[in-house]
Amino acid sequence: MNSDPTEPRDDASDIGEAHPEVEHFDAAISHVDESYAAGKMAAGAAKGILYSIIETLGTLVGDPDLPAHARSGYEGLLETARELRSKIEP
Repeated sequence: MNSDPTEPRDDASDIGEAHPEVEHFDAAISHVDESYAAGKMAAGAAKGILYSIIETLGTLVGDPDLPAHARSGYEGLLETARELRSKIEP
């Protein structure tokens, strides 16, 4: 539900929501890997999804406000997604 823009809000409560959880990206990459390996996802679809994940992770890694511990998690997933993409590409 959207909050009322005329009501004051506590900006501190949004700090944790500024960046997606690493686990969500890990689950997405794993899903693409498993679906492609099982033949349930076409190569083009898998590459398209991975492209979006890679672009998003690249943006997050480049965020200067991102804490170092979160950056290392995103960087690891970025490398995993790139490796999976190269495995799918002929």
